[in-house]
Amino acid sequence: MNAIFAVVFTAAAAVFLFIDPNGFLPAMLSGGEKAALLSLDLLAVYCVWLGFFKILEKSGLADKIARLFTPLAKRIFRTDDREAIYCACGNLSANMLGLPGAPTPLGIKATKRFLDTGNDRAADLLFVLNATSLQLLPTTVIALRIGAGAENAMDILLPTLLATLISTLAGVLLLKLSHAVRRKK
Repeated sequence: MNAIFAVVFTAAAAVFLFIDPNGFLPAMLSGGEKAALLSLDLLAVYCVWLGFFKILEKSGLADKIARLFTPLAKRIFRTDDREAIYCACGNLSANMLGLPGAPTPLGIKATKRFLDTGNDRAADLLFVLNATSLQLLPTTVIALRIGAGAENAMDILLPTLLATLISTLAGVLLLKLSHAVRRKK
């Protein structure tokens, strides 16, 4: 991936230098400044939500929420492994809040537990649910829109919810179909 990025960047820089040599350096500096500001905006959002999750964890509220969703998670993932369910629920809830990087360690831990117990179906389902990522509150996209100066950054809530709901349903249906086909072989 790095090689592809390097080739694309080098080709674009060469074309830009050929077309507008005087605009190259100002464009690079402007782009770097925008990238740094965007990174700071995203860092602030991640800090707030990771702090929120840490408070939930320390207060014991995370365990209560996990217990609330345990019966549903047991049915969905078809497992009694409490730690795997806890990690999977934490992973999915963080994804639903639009934090794609934050829940990764929980997802890896849950997947490892599922695979260690031979529950490939649960690992596959967790992967699909993460890839399609149902978004109840797309905080990262909202932060990006605020950073870009959008007048109403929250107007993407309903379209995002509908699009991710459809993608999640399609992903789960395709997973069920692929498991059915594999069982028949």
